[in-house]
Amino acid sequence: MQQCGVSESLLATWHGDETKRDFLSRLFPKLHESDAGQQVVVKIAYYLMEQTTFPDLKGWEDSSNMIQDAYTAVERLKAFYREQKEQIEKEISQEESQKLLREYQKKIAESQQSLEKLNEGLNNLSKELGTQGAGYKFQDWFYDLMRFCEIIHRKPYVQDGRQIDGSITVKDTTYLVELKFTRPQAGAPDIDIFRGKVETKADNTMGIMVSISGYSSVAINAASGNKTPLLLFDHGHLYLCLTGIMSFGDVIDRLKRNASQTGRAYLNASEFGS
Repeated sequence: MQQCGVSESLLATWHGDETKRDFLSRLFPKLHESDAGQQVVVKIAYYLMEQTTFPDLKGWEDSSNMIQDAYTAVERLKAFYREQKEQIEKEISQEESQKLLREYQKKIAESQQSLEKLNEGLNNLSKELGTQGAGYKFQDWFYDLMRFCEIIHRKPYVQDGRQIDGSITVKDTTYLVELKFTRPQAGAPDIDIFRGKVETKADNTMGIMVSISGYSSVAINAASGNKTPLLLFDHGHLYLCLTGIMSFGDVIDRLKRNASQTGRAYLNASEFGS
């Protein structure tokens, strides 16, 4: 009892004329009154389950039956322990599953709120389309989207006197970014300037242009061709991300696959299913 943690004060209540059975009948209800006491009961159970011999039962008139009953009692205790352990593990598993579900639901809710905020931000920005400073706000908005999409990115910087609207890295490919938040569509001169920036970088560097108002047919033809390094995005591609239909990385993959198959740098978002 002492090895299992029964306190001296409890053991001191055991009177000389009280049998072990009577003492234990008083002891166990007392132990169950506290968490510490319940731990003591568990330790006692461990000791009993490890018992393989019963020398104190030898020499009695009915020793063989008493020893057999003791073995049976220990086996029943082991079976009960296994059942309790399985039940506890099942409850823990269910609790962990529920916790994961709650965390997943919370993440989905937060994600939806973030998408709604980004969507609202772009809609508000559209009211400033063509105004001075709207382009810089669009840059900030775009990299908020990249951060939400957990895409590695670098914000706008200047290199060798050239303004670079930033870069993103997806699946070991780095894309220079060109952002246009203007009322007119992007034209062929915009494509030529951007291609010049991309082609001065490493061989595996590609370029993504995002023109909120789209592209002229001449611009699309100028960006397309054999081994084109450019992919063209417009507002339709952005809204695929904002509505949760596709991730930004998936949109890149679809445009890149189309460019590999057809040499065309642009594919309208409405044609993604074809």
